[in-house]
Amino acid sequence: MRISSTSVAVVLTVVFSVPATAQQTFKAPAGPTPRTPSGKVDFSGVWQKPYVPDMSKDGNDQKGLAELPFTKWGEAEWKRYDAAEGDYTGACLPFGMTRAVNTPEPMQIMQSDTYFTFLFEQNSWFTVVSIDGRPHRKGIATWFGDSVGHWDGDTLVIDTDNFNGKTRLDTVGHPHSEQLHLIQRFSRPDRGHISYEITVDDPKTFTKPWKNTRTFTLRPDWEIMEYSCEENNKSLWEGRIKPPKY
Repeated sequence: MRISSTSVAVVLTVVFSVPATAQQTFKAPAGPTPRTPSGKVDFSGVWQKPYVPDMSKDGNDQKGLAELPFTKWGEAEWKRYDAAEGDYTGACLPFGMTRAVNTPEPMQIMQSDTYFTFLFEQNSWFTVVSIDGRPHRKGIATWFGDSVGHWDGDTLVIDTDNFNGKTRLDTVGHPHSEQLHLIQRFSRPDRGHISYEITVDDPKTFTKPWKNTRTFTLRPDWEIMEYSCEENNKSLWEGRIKPPKY
């Protein structure tokens, strides 16, 4: 049984106790890679993803890049970051694509021939990606960016741009700019797993693109739950968490 909470204090307890126990006892479902009626690989399901607070470090089911190739601007942004002076997630603002995928809470994928939808339990965020070949939209820059997908054989490639530059890549605060371009690659070698690769391309922040790879595990015994950031967030109400200044 999974446990969820709207309280920051209790969420921390869940992160460090429940998933660790579940990982020790749960065995991923076996079987061949499922496919949709149209023959495409089907990524639908509720997935356990590794918690990645720092994309430069290796962890359980994920591999980072130890030395990020910062530009001068990117290194200055990284060195000046201080979460105590205002991290946007503490004010319940949208996490952004990378930080939502990094969270330890489950992620549900719903898929059709037209759309691939991320349902993140964290803060109940969702992102809908068109996968029918349409181009990027040219609209207002957003927290999660604009995503479109295409198939490369049995791998689904999701391309995201048009970010507003107001988020961070991960919990420790690695920066990015409004020039961020993400490429996510999803493949499913068997029923129980997704092989995931994300490429970060941001010429303002990094001198070259870099990658992070992970393994997601299918959890048919889980359902995602409601998550409210605002409710019971006493640290925000009482001033211990500062909202960011842009």
